[in-house]
Amino acid sequence: MAYNNYGNRFQRTTPIVLNLLIINVLVYFAQLAFGGSEPLNRVNDLFALHHYKSDEFRPYQLVTHMFMHGGFFHLLFNMLALWMFGSVVERVWGPKRFLTFYLICGLAAALTQMGSYAFDYWQIDQMSLTPEMEIQYQQSMRMACTVGASGAIMGVLAAFGYLFPNTELFIMPIPFPVKAKWAIIGIIALDVFGGISKVPGDNIAHFAHVGGAIAGFLIVLYWNKTNRQTFF
Repeated sequence: MAYNNYGNRFQRTTPIVLNLLIINVLVYFAQLAFGGSEPLNRVNDLFALHHYKSDEFRPYQLVTHMFMHGGFFHLLFNMLALWMFGSVVERVWGPKRFLTFYLICGLAAALTQMGSYAFDYWQIDQMSLTPEMEIQYQQSMRMACTVGASGAIMGVLAAFGYLFPNTELFIMPIPFPVKAKWAIIGIIALDVFGGISKVPGDNIAHFAHVGGAIAGFLIVLYWNKTNRQTFF
């Protein structure tokens, strides 16, 4: 994903974005150093967001999970999106407001993911499962954990789409530029579809993405009620 050319406005890295990039990279190296890239190492046990019924769940994981990642490419794509879009949004709002926004979106994403866990758990009561199958299903849900800055970054994307709705983005493999407002709507729609369809083997926290995006849109909508800022 890339911008059409609008000059230096989209090229300078702002302070909070720079610090978030550094923290996420350092945390990823810590994950490798203290447990390798295995999905269930001790670092994940402590700091990834676990199912609320898991013995490993701790409230602080609602924050810590957004600084961890499940692999190099997970980190790379998230940090690339943060660098590309976050600096633009931070420049509009300033560091303090942007950091507040980022953390709130990450928390909203985590709570939405917890809500999806609760819905899945409720569905057990609606299914005709044998006692053994029910125990196995519950155990598998309790072992689930979520990592990544994607929910917070989806909030940033939603804010960018609101503030810069007509900025053209190049999104691979689409061979033509797409306006930001349509690109963001499309990304959210894909996440909604992915969360509902529950494709086997899909380990993406789609509803966390959706929750972060919705929170981001509602926040920027509220903040802009008295100080409307929309560009391009």
